[in-house]
Amino acid sequence: MINRPGFFAAMVLAVAGLAAAGCSSSSSSSGASAASSSSTPSSSSSAVNLSSVTLNIGDQKGTGAEAVLKAAGLLNTLPFHAVWSDFTSGPPMLQAMASGSVDIGGVGDAPPVFATSGGEQVEIVGARQTPDGDQDAVVVPKNSPITSISQLRGKKIAYAQGSSANYDLLTVLKKAGLTIKDVTPASLQPAPALAAFTSGSVDAWDIWPPYVQQVTAQNGARVLATGSAYGSPYSFEVASKAAVADPAKAAAIKAYLTTLDKAYIWTATHTDAWATAWSDASGLPISIMQVAAKVSATTPVPITSAITASEQNLVDQFYAAGLIPNKVDISGYITSEFNNTVP
Repeated sequence: MINRPGFFAAMVLAVAGLAAAGCSSSSSSSGASAASSSSTPSSSSSAVNLSSVTLNIGDQKGTGAEAVLKAAGLLNTLPFHAVWSDFTSGPPMLQAMASGSVDIGGVGDAPPVFATSGGEQVEIVGARQTPDGDQDAVVVPKNSPITSISQLRGKKIAYAQGSSANYDLLTVLKKAGLTIKDVTPASLQPAPALAAFTSGSVDAWDIWPPYVQQVTAQNGARVLATGSAYGSPYSFEVASKAAVADPAKAAAIKAYLTTLDKAYIWTATHTDAWATAWSDASGLPISIMQVAAKVSATTPVPITSAITASEQNLVDQFYAAGLIPNKVDISGYITSEFNNTVP
């Protein structure tokens, strides 16, 4: 998220590689000087010795920031001590952030909405945009009689609650004249959702790359809806408000975002090399990852009023659908303080 013979082996490896949760690793810089980071508006004016700072980073194993930084050759240039923790998707990562065990992590468009509506003290500190729009997709099994979104009425659909797939599904159903109440939702994290989909326990699955490419290539799944007409084109780096308010942590966040943005630009401009590295990290075949790398490439962008408005739209739609308890003002949970990290 190495080619292996046989469908069963490939699926087991994919589940293990993409869905491992709670594992952690650490890395420390052997590169730039600690004085290389200037203070953010949250930090003091004096330079922070980043070599003495630990940043706890949430990630999605094989698919997220650590794999991207390693592929781009930038992982060992981080000027602070990084402790990595892997999660199956964005929502459990932000729950860990709320508990204080994670300082920052990358998620899709919906997790910050669910987190802030639930009272979690987190803040969007960085953004990326997928030029071709949201690449989450609704897929159905190879032999399914379903050929259109309207035929999903009453059907069982797997998705990760509070994830980008949750918002994608909301917009897909809305455009077809349906609501979430017209279907039977099955809230499943990617690994159990993959198992449910391939066993026929669910009628459809809303999911993101590279799972989309995996099930279409390995299982003959068909895509019912994907692309710019649905979901949101943005993904985010989210930090705890406590980390942003801490001068040392804020300086480390600035250094992290600066390096991570460079790495994501590298993946977008070196898709074949990134596909190879992504394949190695995830255990999925290179042929699958080449497709996934192209469609899911993201570009770092500054936080703007348009991005804030886009995320507020998610809040409004989730609240109207009865899926979040509070209609928050997302502007209180998003900052442009770190915009100068965008190349």
